[in-house]
Amino acid sequence: MNSTPRSFTRFFPTIARWVLGLPLLVFGLNGFLNFIPQPETPLPERAMAFSVALVESGYMMQLIGATHLIVGVLLITNRFVPLALALFAPFVVNSVAFHLFLENTGLVPALVFAALEIYLAWVYRAAFRPMLTARVAA
Repeated sequence: MNSTPRSFTRFFPTIARWVLGLPLLVFGLNGFLNFIPQPETPLPERAMAFSVALVESGYMMQLIGATHLIVGVLLITNRFVPLALALFAPFVVNSVAFHLFLENTGLVPALVFAALEIYLAWVYRAAFRPMLTARVAA
């Protein structure tokens, strides 16, 4: 019988998956059901122009909502987590850039999402190793 106490840190990846996945699930559902009210504070002009362009594309907001929903479900159910992280990475980069350059009030949450993404990518780094190989024999 092993009498060594197990560290609480073994729960960190699961906690990080849920902390990242649950808001994505909610935001993904909101992309289709619109149950979160829009903020009353107007966006800065350049941020508004960017947001309007996404909406007027006719597909981008639905794509973002679907991606959030899928990534959230995958993270919460602990299925295809490396795939979920790879799907979410471009959004994280764009979200940090958007809040850094166009609308600063959301920068802290964007950085929290980025930190969770980076932490989970590190935890699942073995799954990314083949993808990061410079030369692969076909």
